[in-house]
Amino acid sequence: MGTLQLEVVTPDKTVVSAEVEMVVCPGVEGEFGVLPQHVSLLSALKIGDLRYRVNGKDENVFISGGFADVNNNVLSVLAESAELAGDIDAARAQAAKERAEKRLAAHDESVDQTRAEAALQRAVTRLQVAQLR
Repeated sequence: MGTLQLEVVTPDKTVVSAEVEMVVCPGVEGEFGVLPQHVSLLSALKIGDLRYRVNGKDENVFISGGFADVNNNVLSVLAESAELAGDIDAARAQAAKERAEKRLAAHDESVDQTRAEAALQRAVTRLQVAQLR
């Protein structure tokens, strides 16, 4: 079936650079799959789990949203932050989840509700991806 090149990059590092058999991305309109020789595509991504398969084994990466660009058998994912499932600090994610929940529960007008909700979503998703390792 062949492979495609997957590049997952953040502003400060390359998180994944691998020849993969397939990728499932968390698109803003729903998950979508990318196989070798996929047609060119540009899509916005939401906070979620990016799954890919190498040598028949599935791997998971938390991404905080961003963009996916498929071109010439290369899938480039540009994300503000990304972590391999095995690198996620679950205790830190749990603490972030609890902080966000407290900020939301306080109903304090000085708290940016949208930012607090996004922080909660990131923390919950990181915990879910961490459990997939």
